[in-house]
Amino acid sequence: MSVSNAAALRALLFASSAAGLMCAAPAMAAEAPTAPVAADPQDSTNLGTIDVNGQRTRREPMSAEFVAPLVDTPRSVTVIPQQVIEQIGATSLQDLLRTSPGITFGAGEGGQPLADRPFIRGQASGNNIFVDGIRDTGGQQREIFNLEQVEIIKGPDSVYSGRGSGGGSINLGSKQPRLTDFTNVSLGGGTDSYWRGTIDQNWRIAENSALRINLMHASGDIANRDAVDYDKLGVAGSIGFGLDTDTSLVLSAFYLDSDQMPDYGIPLFTKIGVRTTDTGILDVPYNSFYGLKARDYLTNEVRSATAKFERRLLPNVTLRNVTRYAETLNDYVVTNPGDGGNISSTASATAGVRLIDGVYWMKRGIKSRWNPTDTLANVTEIFGTFETGSLKHSFDLGLELTSETNRNASYAVTTTSGSACPAPLVGFDCTPVYNPNPNDPWTGTIVKGLVSESTTKTTGVFAFDSIAIGEQWLLNLGLRWDKYSAKGSNASGTVAAPVYTPVGAEWDFVNYQVGLVYKPTEHTSVYASYATSSTPPTISAGDQNTASNGTGTGNLATTLLDPEETTSIEVGAKASFFRDQLQLSASLFRTTREKAQVLVDVGVYAQVGEVEVRGLEIGFSGNVTPEWQVFGGYTWQDSELVRGAYNNVNTGDQLANTPEHNFSLFSTYKVTSKLTLGGGVYYVGDSFGGNQGGAGGGSNAVYAPAHTRVDAFASYALTDRVGLQLNVQNATDKEYILRTNGVHHADPAPGRSATLALNMRF
Repeated sequence: MSVSNAAALRALLFASSAAGLMCAAPAMAAEAPTAPVAADPQDSTNLGTIDVNGQRTRREPMSAEFVAPLVDTPRSVTVIPQQVIEQIGATSLQDLLRTSPGITFGAGEGGQPLADRPFIRGQASGNNIFVDGIRDTGGQQREIFNLEQVEIIKGPDSVYSGRGSGGGSINLGSKQPRLTDFTNVSLGGGTDSYWRGTIDQNWRIAENSALRINLMHASGDIANRDAVDYDKLGVAGSIGFGLDTDTSLVLSAFYLDSDQMPDYGIPLFTKIGVRTTDTGILDVPYNSFYGLKARDYLTNEVRSATAKFERRLLPNVTLRNVTRYAETLNDYVVTNPGDGGNISSTASATAGVRLIDGVYWMKRGIKSRWNPTDTLANVTEIFGTFETGSLKHSFDLGLELTSETNRNASYAVTTTSGSACPAPLVGFDCTPVYNPNPNDPWTGTIVKGLVSESTTKTTGVFAFDSIAIGEQWLLNLGLRWDKYSAKGSNASGTVAAPVYTPVGAEWDFVNYQVGLVYKPTEHTSVYASYATSSTPPTISAGDQNTASNGTGTGNLATTLLDPEETTSIEVGAKASFFRDQLQLSASLFRTTREKAQVLVDVGVYAQVGEVEVRGLEIGFSGNVTPEWQVFGGYTWQDSELVRGAYNNVNTGDQLANTPEHNFSLFSTYKVTSKLTLGGGVYYVGDSFGGNQGGAGGGSNAVYAPAHTRVDAFASYALTDRVGLQLNVQNATDKEYILRTNGVHHADPAPGRSATLALNMRF
């Protein structure tokens, strides 16, 4: 798809600026005066960390698979540190990821669960979320109270994570026990019945042992979505033995219980059959809520236990083994305002929407899911350094074994009484389209239906090596082989007389990455890289693992489909300034995903579908001066459905959930020794609705229009250890759409809200 001249010019200006900056980086890094930063671990105005000598160091990924520092890693990686997590007032993963440009969120539709669905570089990446390097399976809306940092890899990364969508992955780094005593307490209140309390307590219980406990309770409403509320309780604990010795063991446990009112937003024009806006989103007030308080619910439960063992075999070689068992539950009944039938021109009593006496009436549609997931994973790695002649190696070798069991069912929801439908509609659960009432009465039954089950198993063997060739060149290599199977049973019939059909398939695939890095100076680099990813058919259509025979459609009904393949070429530059206090990066990339099954002729299918995303990404993180902190970046993406079905009018259009422009900036300035002011500015361009791998254009295109959101931040130190923090989210009370699936509904963003927290550190 060609870009407009104006868009191309803007992208060229950004690219030219970035290129100029990176070309000047060696001189700047060599000549720029250092910006001394106070080594106070309680100081939240700096983005560095404190090492054992009390000096600040840059943030690095926690995984041993990163065999070189970020400045020497030939791909785009963003690390969101704990200081940013705390300062922006985030309470969910979605809140947090808006600080990283190039990430959007998809709607829970099209067979996808009501859960976190990030899109990275045009690809659905909900199945590519990890906690401490282990895949975090099961649909859920994640909390951030136990996070130390978040790491985002952009581009195909199967060499790191095995099967994936090809857009990238997100790793959530948990808080770990430390050999020092401290207590962090935060108590916050605010508008919309907001209340949140957290405790982060660490005890040094022996010379090389420590215990850390994190507690969280939060409740409130969603601004401008008055019927939507939530209540969350979280507990996390970890105990470490032998810390900072040759042999260590860390045992961790995590629990989260979340209850909330699910929200499927507002309907599209298809509900009444008339396009009332250019976007295709129905012109109802953004605070309209179509659910039923008496019926709808969303429950997430997460329980996990982890054991991490490390043994230093040699001064420069370490063995690590991590084992985790986790259980998650995603359980909900939600009203879909775009379901339940659309308007009919006939007088049919079964029509979903009718215009009666000048008022549009609708039946409430229902989506439901009961989805518990059990995961058992074990990862063993040997990592370290060695030399072969003049070559210096930093390596990581590993074996991953995982088993994930998903059970899925929907509910049969029967209404015995409720809001009556006017004639000629019949039945209950009706509400005016333009004036819905979430307090309508409802009585009825919610009965779980047939349960299907699937188990996916993975065996992965991987190797990484960063080879230093002299002082200025590095060769970064990665290779991974995976054996992946998905087997289970699909249920049919009735609950009283179920019929289970066994299904299953197995694949093995190899992925790799090759990167070359040139270092003009110690703190700068220029790189080029090539990477691949594989997406088995069981997850290629979305985010969740499902069991199937892995075969195609029509003429491919008896043919085992190949995994879809994603490749990426990326060139970029990175620089670190002021003793690693400020990091800058810029990259150009082209990502291509191939082998999707598409209709190539009447009744004929082939694996020739292709999508492509070309783009530019700029990132910045750290302290420009001791007082001025910045975090964010800009992404330009030119996405295209290169080849779809032969009769697909959207071929050549922009991909769904892939806006052309995306910018984020969170910045603070320490005005005085006690007062810090700042805020965030976030811009997202037009984002078309749809699911994985689809285009969002066409004559009936539905899209979330471009928007700019502004947040405000202020903190004031009452004492050295006690302070106040004010966050105003969406400070201008901007009405905008977060996302739309392009078929049924669009989700309005929360309105303006303000929170004030008392933070105490001991």
